[in-house]
Amino acid sequence: MLYLLHYLKYSDEFFDIRDFFLKIKNVLGFLFLLFFISGCARIERLNFAMSLFSGKEQYQNFHRIDEILPVKRLSPSDSPLIFDRAQSIKLPSSFSFNNQKIETEDFLFRTDTSALLIIKGGKIVYENYWLTGGKDKKWISFSMAKSFVSALIGIANNQGYIKNVKDPITDYVPKLKGSAYDNVRIKDILQMSSGASWNEDYSDNFSDINRVGRIFAIGGSLDKIAMGLRNDKTPGTYNSYNSIDTQVLGMLLRESTNKSITEFMIEVLWNPIGAEHDGFWVVDSNNMELAFGGFNATARDYAKLGELYRQGGKLNGNQIVPAKWVKDSITPDAPHLMPGNQPQSGNDRGYGYQWWLPDLESGDFMAIGVYNQFIYVAPQAEKVIVKLSANSLFGTSAEANAKSVAESISFFKSVTMDK
Repeated sequence: MLYLLHYLKYSDEFFDIRDFFLKIKNVLGFLFLLFFISGCARIERLNFAMSLFSGKEQYQNFHRIDEILPVKRLSPSDSPLIFDRAQSIKLPSSFSFNNQKIETEDFLFRTDTSALLIIKGGKIVYENYWLTGGKDKKWISFSMAKSFVSALIGIANNQGYIKNVKDPITDYVPKLKGSAYDNVRIKDILQMSSGASWNEDYSDNFSDINRVGRIFAIGGSLDKIAMGLRNDKTPGTYNSYNSIDTQVLGMLLRESTNKSITEFMIEVLWNPIGAEHDGFWVVDSNNMELAFGGFNATARDYAKLGELYRQGGKLNGNQIVPAKWVKDSITPDAPHLMPGNQPQSGNDRGYGYQWWLPDLESGDFMAIGVYNQFIYVAPQAEKVIVKLSANSLFGTSAEANAKSVAESISFFKSVTMDK
C-alpha cells in the first residue's frame, strides 16, 4: 500500500497499470523472500534449542552458533598474543576413574571432543582438533562464560565502577528491588549463594534452566526472569548453582559501567589479553548478553583466560585483573563453599567467584560448561588445559552430568601429573 501511494503521488509519467503491477509483484516477491529466510532462521533456532539436552549430537552446531542465534561480536586484539610452542608431550594412554582404567582415546571419542589444547609455562605443548573443531573455530563456552564475567566484575571493582563487592546489588541495579536479589550482596551472588529459588537440572524439562533455554528458541528477556525470582534460603549461607546469578552480575556490569558487556569486555579484557580471533556473545531479544553461558571463542583464546589467572591476573605484559581478585576468586572463604560441603549439587567440588575448585590440596581450579567445556588451571604444574566438546550424553540425567565432569577432572589430573 505504501508503494502504491508513493507511486501515485510522485509519478509524473503516464500511468501504465501493467508496469505498476509488475513492480508490485517484484516488491511482494522480495517481501516473501525476506519472510521465507526469516522463517527458516527461526525454525533452525527453534530446532537447535529444542534439541539441547535431548541426547542429540551437537558438534554440527556448537562451532556455528552465530549462524543460529543473534550475537554481538568482539574484534581481535590490537596486539594479539601468539603462544610459542615447546616440545610436544604425549597424552597418557589411560587414566584411573572410579577404580577403573579409562583409555584416553576412548574418553576423547566418547565425549565428542572437538578441541584439546595444553599450555605449559605459557607455551603450547599439545594441540589437536576433531569433528568440527579447528584453530579458528569459535566454540560455545556455556558456563565457562561465568568465569569471564567474574574477571570483568573484578576489573570493574578495581576501576571504581563497583565500590565494594559487599554492597547490595540493588544499589547498582534498582530494578531488582522486590526480587530474590533485593539487598543481596554482590559477593554472595559471585559465590552462587544468593538464596534465590532455582532448579538447574538440565534433564528436567520443567526446570528453571530449561525455561531460560527456551529464550534460545523463541526469544525473551533475561532481565525479566531475574526480576521474577523469589528467594528460599538466607543469602550467604548455602551454595546452590544458579545461572541467573551470573545473569544478574551481567546486569550489574551493564548498569554500573553504562556499557554493554561486549563493549566493556573488548576494552578491559579481550583486547588486553591479546585475543587472536574475534569472539561473540549470544544476546536475548533486548540485545542483552547471555552472561551465564553465551560466549563463543577459539580454544587458544579461552586458554588466555586460564593463563591470565595462572599468572595472578597478568598476561601479555599487563596486570589486567588485580592479583587480589584472582586470589579471592579461587579461595572458598566459608564452610558452604568448601569442597565436599555441597551434597545438594551432586558434586564434591568447592566454589569461588564463578570458578570451581576440585580440591584444596592441589591448588587447581577450573571453568566448566555443560557438554564438557573446560578451562582447567594447574598452577603447580604450570599447565592450562582447554577441552571443548559436544558430549551428547550430557543432560540425559543429573547423575550422568556429575559423572561426566568427574571423569574429565580425573583425565586433567593425569595430564597435569604427567611430566
